Amino acid sequence: MSKATARHILVKTQEQCNDIKDQIVKGSDFVDMAKKHSLCPSGKQGGALGEFCPGQMVPEFDKVVFSEEIGKVHGPVQTQFGFHLIEITSRSE
Repeated sequence: MSKATARHILVKTQEQCNDIKDQIVKGSDFVDMAKKHSLCPSGKQGGALGEFCPGQMVPEFDKVVFSEEIGKVHGPVQTQFGFHLIEITSRSE
C-alpha cells in the first residue's frame, strides 16, 4: 500500500495562500511559514503531518499527495477546512 509524508500550511483565503506560496518560492522556509501562518495544529511542528495512507486525508488532499511531484510546493488546494499549500516530503508505493 502507498504511504506518504507531507507537510502543509492551512489558511482561510486563496489570496493568503498564494501570498505565502510566493514568499516560499522567493526563498522563505516552508517550516517557518507554517509555524507563523498555519491554522492547523500541525503548524506548531512546521506543518508536518507524519506518515499516512490513501483515504486518511480528505480526497482533495490525497489527490495531490499521491500523484504530484515530491519536494515541490503544491496549491492552493481547497478543502472544507480552507486553502492548503502542500509539500510532499516522501512517498512509497
